[in-house]
Formats: sequence, structure tokens, C-alpha cells
Amino acid sequence: MRYNKNHKNEFDQKIIDIRRVARVVAGGRRFSFRVCVVAGNRKGEVGVGLGKSGDTASAIEKAFKNAKKNIIKIKITDDFSIAREVEAKYSASRVLIKPAPKGKKLVAGSSLRAVLDLAGVKNAVAKILSRSKNQVNNARAAICALQKLK
Repeated sequence: MRYNKNHKNEFDQKIIDIRRVARVVAGGRRFSFRVCVVAGNRKGEVGVGLGKSGDTASAIEKAFKNAKKNIIKIKITDDFSIAREVEAKYSASRVLIKPAPKGKKLVAGSSLRAVLDLAGVKNAVAKILSRSKNQVNNARAAICALQKLK
């Protein structure tokens, strides 16, 4: 298969978490990297994926492939907002996403901002209601909330 060098991938990606994880083997500890990536096309499609490998580059590549497999499609209004207020919970993380008036821009923190930005939402207010600092669970809670818009 021949690839066009000028072809640009339609999905953008943002790394929200990189961790070095270890497992204990007979000789000591064996380290690998776990990466969480948000992928989206800024036109209503977004996904979150995890990848694990011995080096960061291949872990990022695996996470991006996984994120593309888990893409969801959401409806965005004409003013790049969401239709209604949604709240969702994933594990210990709870998030709230509200539509904002035109010109308010995106008001969100941490991994929630990455998910909404790559989904194409430009006018919204989002809040992490739990005290969870887990970026992966916060991103997945945002995906659960956006799925409720269907």
C-alpha cells in the first residue's frame, strides 16, 4: 500500500497522562509506560484511548490507535456548543458540562478541556464535581457525559 506524503491525518491528538508502571519479576522490577491520549477531529468526533509499551513512542502510537477505535459522535449546535446540560460519572469521577452563551468560549480544566476541544465544542462550561485527580477517569467521565447527548 502506498501512502501519500502530503496526506494529513484527520484526527488530532493530545496526551493527557504518561505514567511509568512497573511489574515485579524474578530479577527485580520491569518498567513500561502507560499513556492516555484523546483523539478528535474537532467536528463532533472524539475518543479516549490507553496504550502501554516499553518505550513512550510506541505507547503513544498504541494509545492513539485505541482512541480511534473508541470514537464517539456528538451533535454540536450552530454556535459550537452542546444542546443541553449533562452530568456523568465514571468510577470516582463526576463531571458537569453546560452549554454557554455565544462568545463565552470554553471554560474547562485539565483533561475535560482536551476532550471538549478535540470534540469541537467551543462554547461550554465544564466542571469536575468530584475531588478525583485521576486524568484518565475524568476524561472518560467527559466521554460518558457527551454520550448522553444522543
